[in-house]
Amino acid sequence: MENETLIYGLEFQARSLAPVLADTEKIKFLIGTQSLKQICNQIHLVEFNDEESTLKTTVYHHYEGEIWKINSSPTDETKISICCNSVNDDNGCIMKTAIYKFPENTQRDNIDSVKLVNSFNSELYGSDLKTNEFHPLDQTKCVTVSESHIVYWDILESNASCISSVALEGKNNPKFTNGKWNPHQNCNQFATTVDTHIKTYDLRSSQICWHIDNAHGQLIRDIDFNLNKQYYLASCGDDAFVKVWDFRNPSQPVYSRSDHSHWVWCVRFNLFHDQLLLSASSDARVLLLSAASVSSENLLNDTTLGNSSECTEIKQMLPDGPLQWCEHEDSVYAAEWSPASPWIFASLSYDGRLLISRVKKNLKYQIML
Repeated sequence: MENETLIYGLEFQARSLAPVLADTEKIKFLIGTQSLKQICNQIHLVEFNDEESTLKTTVYHHYEGEIWKINSSPTDETKISICCNSVNDDNGCIMKTAIYKFPENTQRDNIDSVKLVNSFNSELYGSDLKTNEFHPLDQTKCVTVSESHIVYWDILESNASCISSVALEGKNNPKFTNGKWNPHQNCNQFATTVDTHIKTYDLRSSQICWHIDNAHGQLIRDIDFNLNKQYYLASCGDDAFVKVWDFRNPSQPVYSRSDHSHWVWCVRFNLFHDQLLLSASSDARVLLLSAASVSSENLLNDTTLGNSSECTEIKQMLPDGPLQWCEHEDSVYAAEWSPASPWIFASLSYDGRLLISRVKKNLKYQIML
């Protein structure tokens, strides 16, 4: 049972997956569906019991349209943000975002709807929304990213109010494609991907504080910060590369691999052991990669080696490169680590198939011992 992968199938196609960040006791993931029938879309809350290898699921209605991005609040496990494609009064499609709350006392035999908490007048800042990112620490703040703007919002009231916004300008009509909070620097920085570049803004001044130009040869799809090592972030893109950067020296990556055969849509550092990376690609594979040479754990080894004359054995790090992989039958747009367990991760393919996987036992022991 140790290396068994559990499969959970959805009725509809899906591409949005998120871990429940605020619950560090139970292994939970969220899935948002993409049915073209607007009223048919759903949110699935999947709870995995690691000891028994069983799944418990709760389904909620989402009547606003197909879900392109779902995020969970890092401070409140009952709140989620959603970016969805809806049909407006003129029968045209429009992207919009909102924050919802799960209902209390859900009846197992009934499918409830999520409750609207915050609405956003996001149409003023572009029609193609990419993500709505909760502030890592402040429950009253979030940032939305559209093709043309990043907007810093106050969500204390039900109608979110704009604190500040940044319009993207430049030659050849550049576009934002994604964005994420920097968990360091007192959470004052928000990083964005712009075509093949990474641009990070200080939200106190709305000015660029650092950038990495031409980080990838083609469009960047995703970025992720290393929680355990300041200044380090991972990126991935349509050039099939996964890279790790020290943004103090952006001229070249400190780690670079091309183990996928198609676009890489998602990259994630393990929250506990940052030598482990997940990458998901439209080659239908999820890779568990070692980036031990640039991890905080490698730094600890170097410190021990330099400072301890009594040390007789230095921990052997994993070699960089692929350690394990999961095969799907369709493009994989998302892969996420569980915040409740260092050894559990989930991946979602477009055909609506969720795989919950374990890090292999031999790798686990090699990291721990």
